[in-house]
Amino acid sequence: MASIQSRMIRAAKLDAQLYEEVEADRSTMGQASVVVVLAAVAAGIGNVTHGGLGGVFSMTIGALVAWYIWAFLTYFIGTRLLPEPSTRADLGELLRTIGFSSAPGVIRVLGIVPGLTDIVFFGAGVWMLVAMVIAVRQALDYTSTGRAIGVCLIGWVVQVVLLGGLLAMFGAA
Repeated sequence: MASIQSRMIRAAKLDAQLYEEVEADRSTMGQASVVVVLAAVAAGIGNVTHGGLGGVFSMTIGALVAWYIWAFLTYFIGTRLLPEPSTRADLGELLRTIGFSSAPGVIRVLGIVPGLTDIVFFGAGVWMLVAMVIAVRQALDYTSTGRAIGVCLIGWVVQVVLLGGLLAMFGAA
């Protein structure tokens, strides 16, 4: 069994074969969860000057919730609204692949360096988005990267609206 570190490095290197492996291996769900938590904690630490220690905790919980919501949305959009003929997937496959697409987010810990927070978070965000497109393309067995981009974009917009509504409802917005 591959170590979580080697899988995270391969995920960050945008290795499409890694995403195929975690898609097929149900035993990697725990590792995918750890990747999401590590990326969220790194973001919390990298942004600690704005969020404090409470921000690290809330960012971790928020990342786990957002991961599940985005995976569910991606699953629904990708398999029901925009499938290709070869598309076969279940929610677990999306959770695992999208979880590993969070691996580049670990660099957000470097945001703790004064003056680098915005640059690091922007770069990590773009890198994670590219990784997610690859993860979605592989999990949904798409031949078209454009379709994977569309699914990610639609899912992101819906997630932002849903999370914004939840935050507003709980008075955090």
